[in-house]
Amino acid sequence: MVLGLTGGIASGKSTIADIFRQFGAAVVSADVLAREVVRPGSAVLAAIAEHFGRGILYETGSLNRKAMAELIFRDPGARSALNTITHPAIAELADRKFDELKRSGAQLIVYDVPLLFEAGAERQVDKVLVVNLDREQQLLRLQKRDGISLDQAEKRIASQMPLREKVARADFVIDNSGSLEETVRQVRELLDRLGAGPGIPSKPGCSG
Repeated sequence: MVLGLTGGIASGKSTIADIFRQFGAAVVSADVLAREVVRPGSAVLAAIAEHFGRGILYETGSLNRKAMAELIFRDPGARSALNTITHPAIAELADRKFDELKRSGAQLIVYDVPLLFEAGAERQVDKVLVVNLDREQQLLRLQKRDGISLDQAEKRIASQMPLREKVARADFVIDNSGSLEETVRQVRELLDRLGAGPGIPSKPGCSG
């Protein structure tokens, strides 16, 4: 099974992906794939530079990710253009990763995709898990994580599909508003529901 993992910005997707990994699941990160497809010399990076200008690149020829992020958060048109360039390449690379993992015998593949619905990546997965939490916690975590103001945090959250819409489209939901222990318990329960198999340990970091 390929389980799509998504949620809002700063909702704790990476933490939950790590929990799945510790339980024995294979994890594929769309963010990691996105870095691979824009490596210096790639066709995707060349297309980005052609569209946005070479000012979006460092002198070394690599993508200035911070400048790119600032641009797409304030300009929906720029965000749409970037997604049009990058999403097909990320999807193709993800499918190759899934095939490799399936051939190696992976029982459960967790695909960590922040923009799963926005990118149409739900077509690549069997089920979708959404990480949920209340807006106040999301704002606080985003401000702390990125060192930004409340206004900036609100704009970044507003640039994404509303979390309630993602929850409505999910097959499974994990509430990440509580303690780490509570989140781990919910992941364990979901693994039981999915029939993860004997290779999945009983708790993170343990075998058996």
